[in-house]
Amino acid sequence: MTEPFKVKFQTTKGDFAIEVNPAWAPLGAARFKELVEQGFYDSAKFFRVLPGFVVQFGLPADPVSAPDVPNIQDDPVTQSNLKGSITFATAGPGTRTSQVFINLADNKRLDSMGFSPFGKVVEGMEIVESLHAGYGEGAPHGNGPDQGRVRRLGNSYLEASFPNLDAINRASIEL
Repeated sequence: MTEPFKVKFQTTKGDFAIEVNPAWAPLGAARFKELVEQGFYDSAKFFRVLPGFVVQFGLPADPVSAPDVPNIQDDPVTQSNLKGSITFATAGPGTRTSQVFINLADNKRLDSMGFSPFGKVVEGMEIVESLHAGYGEGAPHGNGPDQGRVRRLGNSYLEASFPNLDAINRASIEL
């Protein structure tokens, strides 16, 4: 699929929509579409919300029942990490899986680090900006959720230790 498409996110704070443009980052756009269609993001928490930087999500609510998500190769950076753009998080080259972030500011410095936007928020950016940000950066650099524990325990860990996090109720392709 090379035509842009929209993904609607129904969240605990309200709805927002992302327009995905496969021409920008074809591998990332295809992976994101696949995960949305599988319901992978449903019930997932926005576990890293750093005002003026990013909102991150994409760790499964229930790791036991979630499918294994293999790495995909990097897409060339063809767009800048401007406010509202969505990009896959990485742990280095060739490590994109399911985690994505929405830029809350113009983060152009991420472009040279290989972060390739594949879409942008086209409706409800005010919802994205209102997601609970009270926990800050995750461990070990801050007091927010430890991603390793989220990967192992999912929402049971997050709900017990970080009860104010907002969540995706449902993500779906808009037709």
